Amino acid sequence: MKNSKLLLLALLNSLGTLVYVSVVVLLMSNAQKLFGPDKNFWAPLAMLLLFVLSATIVGLLVLGRPAYLYFNNLKKEGIVLLLYTIGFLFVITVVVFLTLVAFR
Repeated sequence: MKNSKLLLLALLNSLGTLVYVSVVVLLMSNAQKLFGPDKNFWAPLAMLLLFVLSATIVGLLVLGRPAYLYFNNLKKEGIVLLLYTIGFLFVITVVVFLTLVAFR
């Protein structure tokens, strides 16, 4: 697999993770408006289920394709894709923190 294709896949995986996390943050920051006060059993249950679902989805976005490549005897490509994805996630995280500092 070409290096440029691995870079594109890593970028898409990282952007998909950014979009998914953004949607979860929007849901969590508006949860009280949408669902009312959390004075019962269901709100903590919903949050824990959302946490488990989020871990699964983000794990799939970050680790899915690299694991698929690795276990289909494209070990080098799988590891490179994982490292590229982590690198893009690092850059996105730094940009988010810099944005927080800039708009403080």
